[in-house]
Amino acid sequence: MKLRRNILVALLCLAAAGLCGCRRNIVRAAPPSVATPPDTEPVPQPTVVSPQPAAAAPAEPPDIKPPAEPVPAVAEQPRPRPPVEAEAAAPKAEPEPEPVQIAPQLSAKDQAAAVRTTTDDIRVAERNLQVVYGRQLSASQNDLVGKIAGFLAQAHEAIRTGDWVRAQNLAQKAQVLSVELVKSL
Repeated sequence: MKLRRNILVALLCLAAAGLCGCRRNIVRAAPPSVATPPDTEPVPQPTVVSPQPAAAAPAEPPDIKPPAEPVPAVAEQPRPRPPVEAEAAAPKAEPEPEPVQIAPQLSAKDQAAAVRTTTDDIRVAERNLQVVYGRQLSASQNDLVGKIAGFLAQAHEAIRTGDWVRAQNLAQKAQVLSVELVKSL
């Protein structure tokens, strides 16, 4: 649905841009080419018709008061925005709630094991990253360092939210990649 709205907004913008004309766009005839002879017939000129004065003029002209402020020309008035843009620019009344993380409930024994393995994997991954820091790395090794750091950050976030299963999976990924990184040195 959001994709449809984005496409609709894009189409409306393109239509508005297409309908807007350029006031300074003056069309001129192309200069005659050397191969074509000039026209020998004269071009007819349009005739100007002046308005005829009224037969009976009123005795007194009506009182017309000039406006207090000059009215701007039509071209200078700001164009109204399309309603779709107004809806997108309007602040939302309610902030969208954050997505709910569903974490499995672990028994005390399983949670203790998850905490232990998670902290061990994080410790190994961080130690391996410290070994790598300061060394000249290839592009693929730099990519691995970025992935490991990302997994570690996500694991720490999962620990803060109490999702130990997710934290354990992320820490294990970071640990495995860090071991591969150290082996590649």
